[in-house]
Amino acid sequence: MDFRQFCNGFGAMTCVISVEDLGDGRYGKIRIVDGNDAYISSIENPAPGVEMLVKKFIPNSEYTNYLTRDLNFEDYSYRAAVERKCLHSYVKPDRMPGVLFNMTFLPVAYEEGNLKYCTYTMEINFEADSKRLSNISTDIATAVLETSLKLRIGKDFKSSMAEVIKDIRELCDAEHCCILLLDHFERKCSVLCESFSDNTDLIPMENYLDDKFYDITETWKDVIAGSNCVIAKNDQDMDVVKERSPIWYESLSAARVKRIVLFPLKFGEELLGYIWAINFDPEKAPKIKETLETTTFILGSEINSYLLMDRLKILSSKDMLTGVMNRNEMNNLIDKIYAEDTNITSVGVIFTDLNGLKTVNDQQGHTAGDNLLKNAARALEEVFNTKNIFRAGGDEFTVILTNINEEKIRQDVEDLSVVSERYGVCFSIGSSFTEDNRNIKDALRIADERMYEDKKHYYELHPDKIR
Repeated sequence: MDFRQFCNGFGAMTCVISVEDLGDGRYGKIRIVDGNDAYISSIENPAPGVEMLVKKFIPNSEYTNYLTRDLNFEDYSYRAAVERKCLHSYVKPDRMPGVLFNMTFLPVAYEEGNLKYCTYTMEINFEADSKRLSNISTDIATAVLETSLKLRIGKDFKSSMAEVIKDIRELCDAEHCCILLLDHFERKCSVLCESFSDNTDLIPMENYLDDKFYDITETWKDVIAGSNCVIAKNDQDMDVVKERSPIWYESLSAARVKRIVLFPLKFGEELLGYIWAINFDPEKAPKIKETLETTTFILGSEINSYLLMDRLKILSSKDMLTGVMNRNEMNNLIDKIYAEDTNITSVGVIFTDLNGLKTVNDQQGHTAGDNLLKNAARALEEVFNTKNIFRAGGDEFTVILTNINEEKIRQDVEDLSVVSERYGVCFSIGSSFTEDNRNIKDALRIADERMYEDKKHYYELHPDKIR
């Protein structure tokens, strides 16, 4: 068969692909047999941003001569050539930022022994086409719409995401489904939501999130290898995962994971995290891919908004230098404690003032002074929960504890005095206690007065210190 002449009958960039059918769903070499002039030119004279691994087209070469091995490309080629499916996909591969491919795979009624053939036609877009993104089947469109509605109608984002991840797991008929968020600055991972099937032996992801797990997530880019996702649905595919990330493969094997879907969650080009499904129904792989390709666009946008609001909340509630809560949050808590409908009864207040900060600033500079403030905050955090510590002023920290007894306040003050020495800081401390939350303002005043009495005593003992 003259494949070049055959391809020239197509107006768009088109090639013919051969797939070596090994039977039982397995395949061997996948080759680009030949293409029309437009396709060959896309390799030898590519537009900026869509370059292949080589710029020379050689007929009947393995496709990996031109691009990194891509399990999605192999799956589409196999289903079109061997299973005689007509397939379409509109994807944004990671290997080519800002580029989208409109792809069509069609079976060819021609065989040579165990070689089966299909055509691959592509159109390159440099801007997303919303009509093509939404050109999906009715059942998938329904699933995507349900996701959007749950995220929009739900009052609580995390509760809504818990419902969404359960729906995605059920769609995949998977044993486990999870969304993992990445903090690139802290190099940490956190579970946003996850769902398990009944009678699973898998354990929650939190049990795996040690200090080294972020290092494993960095290998997932290599596993996806420039595509937009990875769908490993059998041993042959899992061997690719093993080759690209041995340490992750070992972890998956230890948990008896046989199949996995992994999609990056992005907002623009920013990687927010990943969504995956474990031990899914391989027969549903095409539907899973088509659904998640669209759903991840929505999830990426919603998660980015959630993270942005979370960052804004942190900025409005935390002291950026020390990491403890700021004065605004202290005032909010005081108002809450004072409210008549609160369930808070007893209140303990501890006022601390960092001694010697001005001396350090004057003699060693503000960087040394900032480090002293940070050490003061760490000393307080060793005794108290961060949410109860407030930086009330330049060198003043306040601790407010609720539903506590007076003996515990006294013990905490003693513990702080011991701990602060290890951090090289010295506090003037005043505390007070009330069994009536309505007396919170009196308790604050008394603790403040006692702290200044302690500070006065400190400077009497250290007259050389600058106030």
